[in-house]
Amino acid sequence: MITRRNFVAASFAAVATGALAACGGTSAGSDSAGSSAAAAKTLTVAASPAPHAEILNNFAVPKLKEQGIELTVKEYTDYIIPNQVTSSGEVDANYFQHINYLNNYNKENGTDLVGVAAIHYEPFGVYAGKSSDLAAIADGAQIAVPNDPTNEGRALLLLQQEGLITLSDPENLEATPVDIADNPHNIQFVEVEAAAVPRQLQDVDFAVINGNYAIEAGLHVKDAVAVESKEGKAVEQYANYIVTTPDKQDDERIKALVEVLTSDDFKQYLSDTYDQDVLPAF
Repeated sequence: MITRRNFVAASFAAVATGALAACGGTSAGSDSAGSSAAAAKTLTVAASPAPHAEILNNFAVPKLKEQGIELTVKEYTDYIIPNQVTSSGEVDANYFQHINYLNNYNKENGTDLVGVAAIHYEPFGVYAGKSSDLAAIADGAQIAVPNDPTNEGRALLLLQQEGLITLSDPENLEATPVDIADNPHNIQFVEVEAAAVPRQLQDVDFAVINGNYAIEAGLHVKDAVAVESKEGKAVEQYANYIVTTPDKQDDERIKALVEVLTSDDFKQYLSDTYDQDVLPAF
């Protein structure tokens, strides 16, 4: 959801960027060539704070520096602005979303962003709030879920996996509560922006939380009362991608980033740093 505050902030940033560009001007000859050479050695990526920005800053930055590429990471806490600044060219790429979210975003916004490579997978979990026994869930219990189409569908698929509900189409990746065919416990769904779901824990019985927001809230897969199965299409559908514009998908800097983030060293880094919270998707 784009709030008025986000819109105003984004607009102000765009105006400020334009003003700086206008004031900077261009110089002839070697200065222009030097600027182009410098730009070719930099790469700017938008990312969610955890684990994406952490991964980029702690692992990718030093690896790319060895190749003469300066990686700059811009952090965003929502799921809208990173795609907007990628489309506008403010950043070269982003790293925060799975392919279904990207496809839905492109469809809803008329954009053509592309997923370059699957990097990692964050298991979706159900976390305890006012209640702790999911198998003995009370009638009328409240469960908080993300309200964007793909992540809400993912949450409902997990609740279906646990036998709490049955969807009219058991394979529907974009299901909402209106698509539930059987809800024997009369579960009440609290639909909020994905980033806000962890904050609902104290007020609801359970919450289904995106992996990155769970990590930011200090929650771990081992803390969850239920976790989506890695069997079937979970990793295929919900792996997080490096995303960019069509004209940059073959960019050598982005290729270098992908190579770094699909290496054996990266697999070891994920295991050492995140255990089961963040798993390689390659």
